[in-house]
Order: sequence, then structure tokens, then C-alpha cells
Amino acid sequence: ELISSLRSKLQTLWEERELILSEARECAQRGEELEATVRDVCKPNEFERYMMFIGDLEKVVSLLLCLSSRLARVQNAMRRIDGNMDAEEKQSLNERHKLLSRQREDAKDLKENLDRRVVSGILAKYLTDQQLQDYRRFVQVKTSLLIEQKDLEEQIKFSEEQLENLEKSIP
Repeated sequence: ELISSLRSKLQTLWEERELILSEARECAQRGEELEATVRDVCKPNEFERYMMFIGDLEKVVSLLLCLSSRLARVQNAMRRIDGNMDAEEKQSLNERHKLLSRQREDAKDLKENLDRRVVSGILAKYLTDQQLQDYRRFVQVKTSLLIEQKDLEEQIKFSEEQLENLEKSIP
């Protein structure tokens, strides 16, 4: 029953992933349309700033998600520490936790600096209110989809590992 339940859960997660990937393709298409509009109306240096912002947005959000995921795994390992673990292993986990925490804080600072960039101010000079709304919605949806994709990938990976371990444990 447990194996069947895990397989069913995985099937649902894979279907969700397909939906998210479809939404990501639609978002990318909207992004290309927006990019063409920005290229047409902005000065070349402003267009370059816009493209750098969009690229940096994806990188910083992915970095934050990756660091948060790694930090969560270390925190889970720290909670599972038992008396059998030697002091060196405990120290290693603590150091890794501190490092990942610092790196995540640095990534949050990067995200805040990215958010403060004046790209929307530049675009406000050239785009209509509707186009500006489309830009803001695009940035929000792109960020949300990145988060959802990462979360789903983590859930799928965890469920696949559970299923594999369960199948190995049953003769």
C-alpha cells in the first residue's frame, strides 16, 4: 500500500511538473515579447540594463533557493544528531550550517540590491501603463515559477528516494 501510495504521489508530482514547465514556457514567450518591446523603445544601454536585470533575477532567485535547500538539509541532519556521532562530525555540521547561513544572508542582500535597481523607473519612461503592468507581472510570475519548479524538484527527488529505499527494504 505504501509503495502504491508513493507511486501515486510521484505521478501527481510529475503531472504538476509538466504544468509548471508549460507555464514556464508561456512565461518565457511573454518575456521574449516584452524583451522585443523594450529593445524597440529603450536606448541600447537601458535595454542592456534590463537584460542584465532579468538574467540576474533568475540567478539570484536560483541561488537563494539552492542555499535554502542546502541549509534545510544541514538543519535536518543536525536534528538527527545522536550520541553515536563523533565531535568532529558535529563540528563539521555546525561549520557548514554557519557558512550556508552567511551565504544565504549574502544572497538575500543581493536580491534586495537587485530589487532596488531602477529598471522599472527606466521602463516607466517608455512603456504604457499596461505594458508596465505586464512587465511587473512577468517578473513576479518568473520568480514564482522558479520557486515552484525548485520545490517540485525537491519533492520529486525526496519521493523517488523514499520509493527506492522502500522497494529495497522489501524482499
